[in-house]
Amino acid sequence: MTSIRVRLGVLGLALMTGLTAPAGASAAGTAPSPTVEEQRLDRAAPREILRRSGFDTAAPRLARALGTAGSYAQARQAVTRAGTELWRRAVDRAQGRGPAGGDLSRDDDRPLYWARLGMTREVRTWQPDFALSESRRAALLDELERTSRGQTSVRYPQGKGLKRILLTGFDPFTLDRDVRISNPSGAAALALDGTVVETADGPARVETAVFPVRWRDFTEGTVERALRPHLPKVDLFTTVSQGRVGRFDVERTNGAWRGGFGDNENVGRTETVPVSDPASQPQWTTTTLPHAAIVAAETGRFPVYDNTSVTEIPAGGTDPVVRPDGPTPGSTARAGGGGDYLSNEIAYRATLLRDRLGLHDRLPGGHVHTPVLQFGAGNTTEVTDPDFVRNRLDIIAQVRRILTVAAENS
Repeated sequence: MTSIRVRLGVLGLALMTGLTAPAGASAAGTAPSPTVEEQRLDRAAPREILRRSGFDTAAPRLARALGTAGSYAQARQAVTRAGTELWRRAVDRAQGRGPAGGDLSRDDDRPLYWARLGMTREVRTWQPDFALSESRRAALLDELERTSRGQTSVRYPQGKGLKRILLTGFDPFTLDRDVRISNPSGAAALALDGTVVETADGPARVETAVFPVRWRDFTEGTVERALRPHLPKVDLFTTVSQGRVGRFDVERTNGAWRGGFGDNENVGRTETVPVSDPASQPQWTTTTLPHAAIVAAETGRFPVYDNTSVTEIPAGGTDPVVRPDGPTPGSTARAGGGGDYLSNEIAYRATLLRDRLGLHDRLPGGHVHTPVLQFGAGNTTEVTDPDFVRNRLDIIAQVRRILTVAAENS
């Protein structure tokens, strides 16, 4: 998910997909409108992905639970349960547990994404019989987002002899370009959550979470809130996103700049990355992953690069300059190695948090870009094909191997 330079209504949905009308909806009031992201549920490909995975039942189930909620407390309980179950169901499916629930490949990350949007749409447009303030509806949506993304279920076993790895992925994005898109970083998160990788130094437990492709969530601190409790306790972390065609990149440097490319709500932001205590905010942060060892290792069929390039405004200058070997002293960031989009931003935020927690010298962490997940040649309409599945499985396997190498060399 690098910068671009390298890389309607609920009742209508009910008629087209079998989802129920919003629980408690009536002619007595007007419900909030679905978001741009939620409105894409009306397109054919998302409906097919939900149907063929069996995840088309998630939103109607939540709607029924909301319909029986007689208070905000009961509604919150229903939302928490539904979000947690959706994440666990997606992880179980990706890891071969339980019924496949349809004929899509188990490793597919898209059922989780589209099912979550169906559920947030239900909560957003729900009109209960009791008073529900805007702030309380927002709290329900926040709870649903966090639980259904695995952000509240990161837990490691107690005891010694087990390394702890934290990995994050992303939702699909650029969906107006191709609504069928999958994100291999999200697929890797589902495939690896709760698994143990065997390293030369012993076993390592992997816990994962997925983040939205929305500027506003990052502005509101979703990354820091999710990662802060865990970074002091883990042995290694890596944020992961989709990058360039045909290659992995270990991003050496991250920049404090948003380049304006539209997110999943078709909103762009062009500004310095907004963080707490901006007075102490650096223009650049760096990886502490063992990048040389990762690049040198045989990890899979895609080449892996140590990407040191950035775009900066040099000290005293006014125009952006590409620096192949990293930033120069006193420069202002215009793009990290991973660009100026949300992949660069999650890397910047996670490594800045590492540094502000005083962990720079002891905690390996940084960002890995996967190859773009491509459909087979000539497939411009089908939601899947054999090459698409093979490419995603190969990328997931290579992410696992990169984690293993990183853990062995940290």
